[in-house]
Amino acid sequence: MLVIGNLKIENGLVLAPLAGISDIPFRLICRSLGAGLVFSEMISASGLVHGNASTQSISATIPEDHPVVMQLFGSEPELMGEAAAILSTHDINAIDINMGCPVKKVVCRGAGSALLRDLELAERIIRAVVKNSTLPVTVKIRTGWDSDSIVAVETALMAEASGASCVTVHGRTSRQLFGGKVDRQVIRAVKEAVSIPVIGNGDVASLEGIEQMRAETGCDGVMIGRAALGNPWIFSPAGAPSGHAERMAVAFRHFDLIEKYLSPHGALVSARINAGWYVKGIPGCSQLRKQLFVVRDVDEVRELLREFFHMPTQTSS
Repeated sequence: MLVIGNLKIENGLVLAPLAGISDIPFRLICRSLGAGLVFSEMISASGLVHGNASTQSISATIPEDHPVVMQLFGSEPELMGEAAAILSTHDINAIDINMGCPVKKVVCRGAGSALLRDLELAERIIRAVVKNSTLPVTVKIRTGWDSDSIVAVETALMAEASGASCVTVHGRTSRQLFGGKVDRQVIRAVKEAVSIPVIGNGDVASLEGIEQMRAETGCDGVMIGRAALGNPWIFSPAGAPSGHAERMAVAFRHFDLIEKYLSPHGALVSARINAGWYVKGIPGCSQLRKQLFVVRDVDEVRELLREFFHMPTQTSS
């Protein structure tokens, strides 16, 4: 069981914060199939404090979207503290600090995994967020900046001493980005060093992978990111469906949520992307993806999938 403050996640399965992906529709689909806890995509502290419309949209939630953690990124302690105070007024369950994103546009601003190179600044940020939050604060890190600076244990101990309630460890360095081998021994070392819960993350792509992460690291929870794209069944004990009908039914339910909670343009973009993921690995998927780029609305996305899976078009009675 994963326990963060007063949150108790029985199955310990967590949807990762995925930039441009972990919106309300995707979180709801993953939750319906077994995710016990979901993270938002990363939210700019600066954008939140200055009332940026797109940032406010990212930080939105609904009652069915619980328990949910909102993830902040930034490099200025005072601004991160202000953003935490704002998020504390939202109907959410915890605030996460992004200290793991290796993407250039984030790192160049001194945020994300760049903070692993300046643990003094990282500590000031964690303390500012904890001080200004009425919610549990968690921290997501990587093993270090590169193979010559593995600082996960040191960082986790600092986070715990600074008031963090949980730490997530992605088992790669920042320099590895999303390739190369995940070092689960570092995750285990963090788990053995701290008393707060530890969530293991990195290269978990199956039910067997979930159990392997738990067995090799002793972690309290398992976070799944890219492996859930087009495969939200990874959170389900039953696993992925064997037939196309069930796959399409979940995809269409996802599209319904996309239309309900996103703008028309955002819905079309999201439906195109997610449809491509739902058919990944199925013969003919490359041609379908090309067709998806020219559709004009979500209904056309549905129709393309019906044709792809040889399903009859639905008509009203």
